[in-house]
Amino acid sequence: MRVFVTHNPEDLEAYYGRALPALEAIAEVVTNPLDRDLTTVELIEAATGCDVIVAHRSTPGEAEVFERLPGLVAFLRCAVDISTIDVEAAGANGVLVARADKSFIASTAELALGLLIDTARNISASTGDYQAHRTPPQRPGHQLAGKTAGIIGYGAIGAYLADLLNALGMHVLVCDPFATVDDPDLRQVELQELFARSDAVFPLTVVDETTENLIGAEQLNMMKPGATIINVSRGEALDEQAVAAALDSGHLGGLGMDVGRAADQRPSPALAARPGVVATPHLGGLTPENADAQAASSVEQVQAMLDGVVPPRAVNTEHAARLREFFAR
Repeated sequence: MRVFVTHNPEDLEAYYGRALPALEAIAEVVTNPLDRDLTTVELIEAATGCDVIVAHRSTPGEAEVFERLPGLVAFLRCAVDISTIDVEAAGANGVLVARADKSFIASTAELALGLLIDTARNISASTGDYQAHRTPPQRPGHQLAGKTAGIIGYGAIGAYLADLLNALGMHVLVCDPFATVDDPDLRQVELQELFARSDAVFPLTVVDETTENLIGAEQLNMMKPGATIINVSRGEALDEQAVAAALDSGHLGGLGMDVGRAADQRPSPALAARPGVVATPHLGGLTPENADAQAASSVEQVQAMLDGVVPPRAVNTEHAARLREFFAR
């Protein structure tokens, strides 16, 4: 089996370097020949003759990839988010699509907690002043113990984060119409109550056509003056124009963001540059523990196909005609 790994050199070292020998032990591996992310045209050229593409999150799976690579059997996303993969086009061309394991839960929740503490205590702003040999102004912070946190979406990250916030002494509200919260330390509420009562809001819901711009002008007006938003999920959850206006007016007290609408789901630079904003460039899963686990999951998937088994976490098995042909060969 011939496998093409799309990661640019920096991402290969950070996200895949320690797993690469394991992949090379079971397959012929080809890596990104450039020092940057590939365009779709460059990807097609570089992956010609390969059976499998292992794709970093910054590599989209556009329809053209599946149409112009007739030998491609599988497109493995080395991440969980497959929103930039045209799964329908992949299936129409018989290509299997699979995602990585959810190994980022602790790492992402911990970053959310870090952004919360930073925005509450002005750590980044004060550190920047001090490192530049400026005397930082006296920036009053907020004690988190006794405050109220609102989590929208009680999935794996939401549940993990709720425990962290509860341990800080915060009152934790949860809104999720698809989950039942049994933890007696948490209170499940409707969305309007969550916005009205929370000092910090964490949008952690899946973002689709029903939840895009979940937090806009109307929801911001429901929030307490001086409240904070911490977003480590998807940038599309926020109406960025409304959020910018709320920051400029002072109604929104702070914004911590690891995601946004810029390339690779990074925070939008114009929003990140505003006072009161702490922005990190999509680092939620950038820990050795998570990076190694997600890279290892693609090795596991390649091994499964070599063993004649449909790989775990496949999303369109019923349309994977090329994989069935590969098994037959």
